[in-house]
Amino acid sequence: MPTDGLEARLRDLGGFIRDQRRRDRLSLRKLSELAGISNPYLSQIERGLRKPSAEILQAIARALRISAETLYVRVGILDDRAVEHDLIAEIRRDTTITERQKQALVEIYRSFQRETGRAGRGEPDAGTDAGPDAGRGDAGHGAGPDAGRGAG
Repeated sequence: MPTDGLEARLRDLGGFIRDQRRRDRLSLRKLSELAGISNPYLSQIERGLRKPSAEILQAIARALRISAETLYVRVGILDDRAVEHDLIAEIRRDTTITERQKQALVEIYRSFQRETGRAGRGEPDAGTDAGPDAGRGDAGHGAGPDAGRGAG
């Protein structure tokens, strides 16, 4: 990876961590305590001056109550599309929920992506041909996106 690209990723990562810390109303000192890293080291990470290891990113993510994968993608350890497809694959592999529930979870996830403008960056998943209205006729199971909203 070119140095300029790495520096930009580190600045992006640091800014993201800072934004998450501020969102949670945590001081730099408090986050460093929660993550188990030194205050100066966290400050350098937030300013994009240091490239933290996967273990440090995991500790920061745990302290911020976000997924470590989110930070891994930002620094370039993981590919964004790999995380998305892994999530969908994990949903599909889950044996504790029904196929209908799996379909609903995947559709809800994709609808959130569309709302935030992320949809369309990866390739469409050939495993589903369900549109946003799929399964709504099966109201008796309550697993669809409109479940719990009541009759309109």
